[in-house]
Amino acid sequence: MNWYLDVLKNYAGFSGRARRKEYWMFVLFNFIIAVVLSALGMAIDTQIPYFLYIAAVIVPSLAVMVRRLHDTGRSGWWFFISFVPLVGGIILLVFLASEGKPETNQHGANPKLAPAV
Repeated sequence: MNWYLDVLKNYAGFSGRARRKEYWMFVLFNFIIAVVLSALGMAIDTQIPYFLYIAAVIVPSLAVMVRRLHDTGRSGWWFFISFVPLVGGIILLVFLASEGKPETNQHGANPKLAPAV
């Protein structure tokens, strides 16, 4: 749960790097919360809670994705490859699942080597 909250605390932080674990744990918790809110919406016959949640987490979702791309040594602009039909989403998924660069890059130091706070 700390991984999810850390991303929300860095709400619109598009600079820096994000580890794979940080990104995928955020995606997992985001998915679970969205499914629960959607089920709740079906039970109360409105999807307003679900849409409010999606609207609230769109910016942190994009920010953590950009930081994840930075960790792999790519620019955040690579996000737009997902709009290429058929293969764009697959390419982005491969980039997001790739191991981060172990050395310091133009986006900062390796987050795996950062001391625990």
